[in-house]
Amino acid sequence: MTLEAWFALFGHFLLLSLLSIGGAITVAPDMHRVLVDQMGLLNDAQFNASIAIAQAAPGPNVLFVAAMGYQAAGVLGAASTLAGIMLPSTTLAFAAARWGHARRDRLGLRAFRAGMAPIVIALLVATGWILSAQTPGWVHTLLTAAAAILVWRTRVHLLIMVALGGLAGALGWV
Repeated sequence: MTLEAWFALFGHFLLLSLLSIGGAITVAPDMHRVLVDQMGLLNDAQFNASIAIAQAAPGPNVLFVAAMGYQAAGVLGAASTLAGIMLPSTTLAFAAARWGHARRDRLGLRAFRAGMAPIVIALLVATGWILSAQTPGWVHTLLTAAAAILVWRTRVHLLIMVALGGLAGALGWV
């Protein structure tokens, strides 16, 4: 990879950081578009494996960005994607939290918070669609929808869902 391509990757992840309301996983469809479709740095299996490995590992949810960057361009790729996704959102979140805390009783601020919920949900649905649609068969899409409905409508703990997904994969069902 050339230095220009690393800067392009870093710059794209800087922009994605500002769109990642609800966490970095919400912009995974655009990461897929750039890393797999446009730049050809990863294939579908590597993209999905990066997310799966990082989600299974203990630690912050954003680790999948570093895993993708590493698979795409080694240590410098991991550093550029992780720094790109973390710098703007962390700085903006810190500043916005301080500002919002000082004005937490304003009606406009409460309305903004309530309005962001559907956007985050839609971004998470798009991520689930991208991850399940890349694998052959319809079982993955059905399992994604079932997991989303169970998390939404029941009090089943998320770790139980992860364990059941791991069991289904170990048994070869998916």
